[in-house]
Amino acid sequence: MEMIADILLVAGALGSGLYCFVLARRLNRFNDLEKGVGGAVAVLSAQVDDLNKSLVAARAMSDGSTKSLEALTGRAETVAQRLELMMASMHDLPAEVTKSPQANEENDALAEALASPAKSEKVSLDEPEKASSGLMFVRHNRNQSRVA
Repeated sequence: MEMIADILLVAGALGSGLYCFVLARRLNRFNDLEKGVGGAVAVLSAQVDDLNKSLVAARAMSDGSTKSLEALTGRAETVAQRLELMMASMHDLPAEVTKSPQANEENDALAEALASPAKSEKVSLDEPEKASSGLMFVRHNRNQSRVA
């Protein structure tokens, strides 16, 4: 009886050893860096690093674009205020005025100055305006401009 128990004990130990050997090989293949889950984890980790770098670059570009748009919006608001001031000053002009050739030259100079505000001199609103020899804008009668 003891002999049978010893044989079964040795057989159980050999079976457990063989089972551990098979499990060790499977675990090594599972964690293999090229084919197994370890490789997939390594690839995903590299992709996460790349995405983080791309996100930082995109955030920097969007911050630069935001600053640029804020500057352009500020310039547009300034120009809009100047145009509103010019339009308000038009109401003081008489309705019928003949244009002189000198007034056309002043209009061309004004259009050029508005087209390139960086090159033109800054106009102070506190300084009195120079008396112009001609009109900048002419108000047209709406009924005359329509052709029947």
